Amino acid sequence: MKRIHAGFLPPMAVDPGSGSPMYQQLSDWFRQAIIGGQLRPGQRVPSTRSLASELKISRIPVLGAYEQLQAEGYLETFEGAGTCVARAIWDDPATAAGARRPRTPPQPTAGDAPRRLSRRAAQMRAPEQTWLGNMGAFRVGLPALDQFPMAIWSKLVGRHARHLPLEAMTYGDPMGHLPLREAIAEYLGTMRAVRCDASQVVVTTGAQQALQICAHVLLDAGDRVWMEEPGYPGAHQALRTAGARMIPVPVDHDGIDVAEGERRGRGARAVYITPSHQFPLGVTMSAARRMQVLDWAARNGAWIIEDDYDSEYRFGGRPLASLQGADTSARVIYLGTFSKVMFPALRLGYMVVPRDLVADFCAARDAMDTFSSTLYQMVMTDFMREGHFARHIRRMRMLYMERRAAAREAIDHCLGDRFEVIGAEAGMQLAGLLPVGVDDVAVSRRAALEGVSVRPLSLCHLQPPVRGGLILGYSGAGVEEIHAAMRKLSRCF
Repeated sequence: MKRIHAGFLPPMAVDPGSGSPMYQQLSDWFRQAIIGGQLRPGQRVPSTRSLASELKISRIPVLGAYEQLQAEGYLETFEGAGTCVARAIWDDPATAAGARRPRTPPQPTAGDAPRRLSRRAAQMRAPEQTWLGNMGAFRVGLPALDQFPMAIWSKLVGRHARHLPLEAMTYGDPMGHLPLREAIAEYLGTMRAVRCDASQVVVTTGAQQALQICAHVLLDAGDRVWMEEPGYPGAHQALRTAGARMIPVPVDHDGIDVAEGERRGRGARAVYITPSHQFPLGVTMSAARRMQVLDWAARNGAWIIEDDYDSEYRFGGRPLASLQGADTSARVIYLGTFSKVMFPALRLGYMVVPRDLVADFCAARDAMDTFSSTLYQMVMTDFMREGHFARHIRRMRMLYMERRAAAREAIDHCLGDRFEVIGAEAGMQLAGLLPVGVDDVAVSRRAALEGVSVRPLSLCHLQPPVRGGLILGYSGAGVEEIHAAMRKLSRCF
């Protein structure tokens, strides 16, 4: 058995006024901690000098306790490694049962008072999603992690970690690391036609936190919000937990139907949209619809939450300009994320907010979790400024074009007319409709048993859809894996 590095010791105290000698109190405490499993075989214990200093007592009783425990076989000493819990402690019949007994956490009993939770807690729960347990084909939102420039990223992380200034180790600006905000503003202005400067950029831990901040700053409980139908479930969750009343507005080939939204949701305070690449259908909002929704917001004093989650990956030409860039009334809050173009565990996203709302959004960001990791913000700044970010996007755009073509070919070969593809000209996933009567949740669960992750389209609806469907993410799987997974999926219908 290997030696285990010293961990945190459970709370320990000695009572000088007790009738029991201090060395005896210490040896009793260690003995019970070892038998109870709180100290593990092979785990290092503090030196006699450091333990005496911590307890503010003489070193003599600590030496006496350690000698007693070593004599009884509870502790052993290794040359150059200090004192550890005896590795063979479980072989001792007197202690084996106690040492192996798991420590059970406290459980409520029948006589306890009711364990009340908030209504908000129930709103946060999502149905069991077995299809999220697989990381290959066709996990939605998963980039090509095997193609990420890890050597470059690791070099940048090491550079900053080795020379991290003291100010970077303290509490950071809730708005985010200023150089990163400047790099984001420059990137958005060039690539997405977003009109902003660094003072309007708020760095978040991702698009989901940005949605939560928007919901808490812009809306009161009961306020009406237009939602794309079908739409992004994460937005449903963020707005639902804020107490908003979501109004489903149908999406057609031109995007959200603004006229239908005005009929269904009079007096709405906001609209959530994904105009560049609608999630999950993949359609692009037409210029006419963009002007309609901007006009509606200006006339009604409403807010537009524009989620631009993967607009970098458009295959029919250059990425479309953002809706925010056409806004003349400062009604658009623009959201973006690095999870899709970098990797999800980075936990960095951003918002661009109108100037008059900066103080309110900054306060909300501070209230949520203060600030994002300064180290990773510094690394991301260099990744962008040194050109690695732009090169990575260009490489991934070509790779995803290849994988999208492979997915379309595999669908035609394996699924045929059982899967009607819609909106496949952009992004990292495609959606399709199943025949009437086919349960998309059941298909997704069967696919998960085959090791294939597909998301049911019906879970993106606020109202029961006429037809179910599936969302297939192709970006995180190679061409051969795509074809193999599609054959497995065909057996799940």
